[in-house]
Amino acid sequence: MKRLLLVILIVIVMGALPAFAADVGVSVSIGQPGFYGRIDIGNVPRPELVYPEPIVIQPVPRGRVIQPLYLRVPPGHQKHWAKHCREYNACGQPVYFVKENWYNNVYVPHYKQHGDKGGRREGNRGKGHKDRGRGRDRD
Repeated sequence: MKRLLLVILIVIVMGALPAFAADVGVSVSIGQPGFYGRIDIGNVPRPELVYPEPIVIQPVPRGRVIQPLYLRVPPGHQKHWAKHCREYNACGQPVYFVKENWYNNVYVPHYKQHGDKGGRREGNRGKGHKDRGRGRDRD
């Protein structure tokens, strides 16, 4: 009888665990170390780029001009951009990756001083995505 009650208790506890896990969330915004996503260059000094030319995964239709995006992404996402561009809604757009040092030493101080006056743009990952400790370049 005790064994049966123990099994029932374990089943009840295990069934409740997913409900608790669903309430966990992480919020990170521009200017914080764990932020990855779109950034608005605005009147910030010229960005230092990882690659001199924009990366485009899907071709841009003829006659259509699309402004390039500036993104801060983990190194593994840069390396395997075709695999990760959907996470940032950026597969059909020219993308420049900004260097980590420029983001931390130029963009973040400027953003903290001037705030969101430039009208930043954010994609899916720009709305508080944080690499949750799984390794920044595990790809």
